[in-house]
Amino acid sequence: MTQQPPPQYGQHPPQYGQPPQFVPPKKKFPKWIMIAGVVVVILIVVAVSGGGDKDKDDSSSSGDSASSQSAEDNGAALGSEVRDGKFGFVVTNVDIGQTTVGDNEYLEKDAQGQFVLVRLDVTNTSDEPQTYFGQNQKLYDTQGREFSNDWEAEINVNEPGSLSAEINPGNKISVTVVFDIPKDAVPASIELHDSAFSGGAKALLR
Repeated sequence: MTQQPPPQYGQHPPQYGQPPQFVPPKKKFPKWIMIAGVVVVILIVVAVSGGGDKDKDDSSSSGDSASSQSAEDNGAALGSEVRDGKFGFVVTNVDIGQTTVGDNEYLEKDAQGQFVLVRLDVTNTSDEPQTYFGQNQKLYDTQGREFSNDWEAEINVNEPGSLSAEINPGNKISVTVVFDIPKDAVPASIELHDSAFSGGAKALLR
């Protein structure tokens, strides 16, 4: 029989006949629960801090919309210069109520409703050439309806080549833009553009 070594000082001898005590392991939360909790907290913080910004953005957007609407409803006085891009525009005359334009029987044009003829001075205000196109101009009536120009009618009331004329810096051309609108429509303003993609500038027609 093997003899047990004597216990060391400061140590308790083992108790024979007693089962070892069971110590349950510490419970740990699954890692995914901890991650989900962190994500939820972050979302709550973002939602709370972003609420004020959203209200501010909504208010700003509302203000911008109101300003845009106000700018759209108004325009420069008849005869005043408005600028868009590289061009300065001045409306010098407005003629309404014509039903036919042109003296050449092969080119003359009849209106579906009535023609509105808007006479413009177009000046290149930049330091490089820019081409004017009549097709870029738009007319609005008092009901807010938008009308495109009638280039076939414009051929009859303009010098050849003026409907798509290159204008050098500081130079000016005079051109007439023609619109075909209903007989009972009342022209209110013209939106003038130096290109098809520019923001445009409005001038009143009455």
